[in-house]
Amino acid sequence: MHYKLELLLAAHKDLAEFSHREKILIYKQFKKIQKSPELGILLGNKNGYDLSGCRKMYADSKKIRIVYKIVEDKIIIEVIAVGKRNEMEVYKKASKRV
Repeated sequence: MHYKLELLLAAHKDLAEFSHREKILIYKQFKKIQKSPELGILLGNKNGYDLSGCRKMYADSKKIRIVYKIVEDKIIIEVIAVGKRNEMEVYKKASKRV
């Protein structure tokens, strides 16, 4: 079963910050997430940011994180944030959007 992948508007804006090469790597991970969303690592409390129910997937040799959650009743994957780990910035963004 394939899940439908939806990006929050803010996650679309996150993507705009990446180079073409990085976007290709991110979109490859999106395809993997659609096929097997449980592949992502479960997140809980990440340095004080409550991301319970969310998962993360890496792209570009772990330089980029994709934070998402599975919405089973709608069979969709909701991408919450995409960003680099620098000073936990991606987790800060995600916690504000959850």
